[in-house]
Amino acid sequence: MTLNSIIVWVIVGGVAGTIADWLVSGVRMGCLGTVIVGIIGAFVGAWLLSALNVSIGGGIINDIITASIGAVALLLGVRLLRRI
Repeated sequence: MTLNSIIVWVIVGGVAGTIADWLVSGVRMGCLGTVIVGIIGAFVGAWLLSALNVSIGGGIINDIITASIGAVALLLGVRLLRRI
């Protein structure tokens, strides 16, 4: 893993986490938490879309969309668990 790929992961995670934070109210994580949610969301989104047999293509924009979908799903799960 190169430094460039780590930087791309952090940027994609930050953008996806911020988008998910805007879309899902009630869960505030802070700056570092937002990036971590976005990075974990990338894995969740990739798994979720492959399980649904959905392909949105390649490229950085599609990676951000996939990570945002996963991050939203992750934050909805966290919000649901906090209510219990």
